[in-house]
Amino acid sequence: MFELKVVTRFAAAHQLKMVGAKCENLHGHNWKIEVYVGGKELNKAGVLVDFGEIKKYVAEIMQQIDHKFLNELELFNDNIPPSSENIALYIARALQDKIDGSIGDSVKVTRVAAWESEDACATYIAD
Repeated sequence: MFELKVVTRFAAAHQLKMVGAKCENLHGHNWKIEVYVGGKELNKAGVLVDFGEIKKYVAEIMQQIDHKFLNELELFNDNIPPSSENIALYIARALQDKIDGSIGDSVKVTRVAAWESEDACATYIAD
């Protein structure tokens, strides 16, 4: 299997309830996002997929969350709080939707890592 990684960043604020006093206060992070896509077959150009295509889709997703108060977005709510885990899951699903709509089923999101600091990361690993 081949796997590609694209790295991007976004800044946003959030509040997490029921996890600890400090995190329950409004605060923000400069997240670093690592997106991995994989597949078994290369295309006629000898690549899994053009990096530019993945970067474009990731940039579109980042526009929806960059410099926002994540708790106010429809994609997060009381049942889906804007934790790093749920941010990684959201990005993985949104990117897969874009890939399915354009590239097809030969390329899959394999994992997304959401770094909220230099030493703390949550990773969603696709089935």
